[in-house]
Amino acid sequence: MAELDHDRARRRGYAEAVFCEGKSPAQLRAIATALRERHADGAPAGARTLFTRADEERAAAILDVLPDARHEPEARLLAWPPEPPEPTGGLVVVACAGTSDLPVAREAELTARYLGRRTELVVDVGIAGLHRILARVDTLRRAAAIVVVAGMDGALPGVVAGLVSAPVVAVPTSVGYGASFQGMAALLTMLNSCAPGVGVVNIDNGYGGGHLAAQIAAPRPE
Repeated sequence: MAELDHDRARRRGYAEAVFCEGKSPAQLRAIATALRERHADGAPAGARTLFTRADEERAAAILDVLPDARHEPEARLLAWPPEPPEPTGGLVVVACAGTSDLPVAREAELTARYLGRRTELVVDVGIAGLHRILARVDTLRRAAAIVVVAGMDGALPGVVAGLVSAPVVAVPTSVGYGASFQGMAALLTMLNSCAPGVGVVNIDNGYGGGHLAAQIAAPRPE
């Protein structure tokens, strides 16, 4: 039913995540049980398993087996073990254009935190009021990597990239009216950003954006 990649934390430095959407509660119980039994003596140092896209029913199934897991309903994410590792490397700032984008932004921010980075979340700084993002420039310029989450026209990543030297990871969301085409408009805007240094992940993929930013901001070997 599932063959877990228990070696990934050693091989890549980050544990495998479990994408819960499309899996039944019974399947998730089995996966959580396999994790618990594999790490009965404790998870590898620094390794945290993230369960992403977990609605309430699926989160309940996981918590049946791992009652101490941290559950973040807004982000639809669970983490086990529940405490993030001691942060290393650079700061990851997650900038969220609108409050409606917050679930995806929280997924990105929590992912980066559980992968071992310091994080800061900046909320409701969309381009309809440019003064809001300009007021946060000092925070943005302290970051080693920035995740920018935006729906609607998706223009915020290009604005941020023009203000900072750090790489920008753009995450389009499906937030918007009809002609946003469930995030396609934001995705295409981000792919066509005039500002260099913008990388784009898939629509609503907060996990992917947070993971990439965490890797960019990771400490480098001496």
